Amino acid sequence: MGFGDSDYPMKRIPSVGAASSHNLESYTEQSYSRDEVELARYGKKQQLRRNFGLLSIVGLTCALMITWEGTLTVFQSGLNNGGPSGLVYGFLFAWTGSMLQVLVMAEMASMIPLAGGQYNWVAILAPPSCSKFLSYLTGWMTVISWQAALASSAFLGGTMIQGLLVLNYEEYVFKRWHGTLLFYAIITLSLFVNTYFARLLPKIESMVLFIHVIGFFCILIPLVYLAPHGSTRDVFATFNNGGGWGTNGLSFFIGLSTSMFAFIGCDAASHMAEEIEKASTVIPRSMVASVALNGSLGFSMVIATLFCLGNAEDAINSPTGFPFIEVFVNATGSVGGATSMTSVIIAAMVFATVGVLATASRMAWAFAREKGLPGSATLAKVEPHTALPLYCIGLSTIISVLLALINIGSTTAFNALTSLVISSFYSSFAISAAVLLHKRLTTAPELMFFGPFQLGRAGVPIIVLALAYSA
Repeated sequence: MGFGDSDYPMKRIPSVGAASSHNLESYTEQSYSRDEVELARYGKKQQLRRNFGLLSIVGLTCALMITWEGTLTVFQSGLNNGGPSGLVYGFLFAWTGSMLQVLVMAEMASMIPLAGGQYNWVAILAPPSCSKFLSYLTGWMTVISWQAALASSAFLGGTMIQGLLVLNYEEYVFKRWHGTLLFYAIITLSLFVNTYFARLLPKIESMVLFIHVIGFFCILIPLVYLAPHGSTRDVFATFNNGGGWGTNGLSFFIGLSTSMFAFIGCDAASHMAEEIEKASTVIPRSMVASVALNGSLGFSMVIATLFCLGNAEDAINSPTGFPFIEVFVNATGSVGGATSMTSVIIAAMVFATVGVLATASRMAWAFAREKGLPGSATLAKVEPHTALPLYCIGLSTIISVLLALINIGSTTAFNALTSLVISSFYSSFAISAAVLLHKRLTTAPELMFFGPFQLGRAGVPIIVLALAYSA
């Protein structure tokens, strides 16, 4: 298992970089699509159906990142470690760092629009002496991060439904296995959409983008209008070290995972690359647009929620398990109103799980295509009638079903998946960005095979800053 030069002929043709635009035009004139030519450049052929455009892939990425919704769902960790001020400054820090990351990934995705994302980038850009090892390592980290993200999104959706049961029914007794069954319901729905309704997925994701934005205002307006407001000091100058760490600074960085988790998934478009028309142009635009839009909505929601927080201790200790539900109750003064608002967040989590399953399965399929997974000969198959990697969709579903069993024994153990998602994603990014930095510093500009999107002279400083943030 691993990657060799034979898999990526681009590594053996340094002249292609200088002549790529000319070659692309000549091939296109011979009735080959631009996307097919870009795949052929790396020894690949078109197997999946290209039916995503810019709007639909932005919808998929924004929906699975669920930045404003996701920030609310993991609010408790940030309130405990860092407090309101830690959440505000932590979000700005994570948003800036994620934008730097996405600019670097956009350049690589434009150069190498393959569904493997980070591991394809590393395999092609790394020095031959370490290409196989680094790409194999990156591939496994990326696969693990997306499988863990799939389980995390379904888990959050299931436990939020339990939170509403606690809120609405005093006699309801919270049981972990109830959450696991609700998890299974969400995963089953996601599997159904990703198979029977796969042809409609781009249209569904375009619709979800609309719901994502409208839902934001459906939460923001009643929250700001109805809830009592705290002072600016409560929001911008109140830190909390609920974890008992040595300093407030250390507590801030512990709680930073709340904001970092809200931007996980910004690389989703790169793993859908072989289903996007004009991928080398559309992917960079969608990455930047998704982080910009979600960051704006997320920061606005953080500020609004903190001003309407009320008693932070009551929110943290909410019997529902989610502080934002307690905030909604206090804002509306009504269980029904809070339930309606929370239902919007739950719907977002369900839609996110649909998108994460699509992305996780494509990542697994792309890695299996390179013989990186056990059983690759089977997992790399594409069902000819639907042009879907059904075996990898099934594999991703089974992994999540098995991971959900952990929750029955220990919610704390299952919650560790959040940390696994963040660490795996950041590690895979760091390797690919470091490889790109090495390539830029050791290769003459005229021999670099940039795609339509490139950072130019700003590339090296941006990569360095992105790596510093990721460390």
